[in-house]
Amino acid sequence: TLSFFLCFSTLLFSKSEVAYPKDWKTFISVETPLTLIGRLPGCNADVSALSEIYQETIATYCAAKPGGPGAIAIYTNNLDAYKNRNGIFKDGSISIFHLIELKVIFVTQWIDNIPLYGIYTEKGEDASNALGSGLHPEDCRSCHTGYTAYCFNGQCSSFLKTIRKMK
Repeated sequence: TLSFFLCFSTLLFSKSEVAYPKDWKTFISVETPLTLIGRLPGCNADVSALSEIYQETIATYCAAKPGGPGAIAIYTNNLDAYKNRNGIFKDGSISIFHLIELKVIFVTQWIDNIPLYGIYTEKGEDASNALGSGLHPEDCRSCHTGYTAYCFNGQCSSFLKTIRKMK
C-alpha cells in the first residue's frame, strides 16, 4: 500500500517523497496569519503566548538556522483547494512553504488526496537531511498530522487572500 511504501522509503532513504516542482515560481502567493508576520520570530524570541503548532514550527526551523530562518512566503498551484480547506486536493496540487533567506522550499503535494512531502533548495537539490538539523519528510508529516486543530489533510494554515503571482 501507499502508506507502507511511504513509511519504508522515509525510514530507508529519508529523501523527499515528491519531485521538485520546477514551476513553483509561477504559483500564486497567498496570505495567511503566519505570512502576515512576514518572517518567523528569532530563536531567542518569547513565543510562549503563541499556539503550540507555531512554537514547534519556530523550534523546528531554528534548528535549521541559528538565529531563526527569517523571511517566509507560501505559494500554491491550486488556489481553490487551498481556500476551501475541505481536505480535498486533486492530484498534483502543491503548496510551498518558502524559507526565503535559507533559499529552501518545503513542498506538500497531494497524490490520491494524500499529502506527501519534500524539501528542496530553490534550485532543485533535495535538501532532506541536508540543513544540519536532519529535517526530512517525516518531520513535515509529524507536524502536519499532529495538530488537527490547525492542519487539515496536510494543509496547516488559514487562508486569508491571494497576494500576487510570483515573477
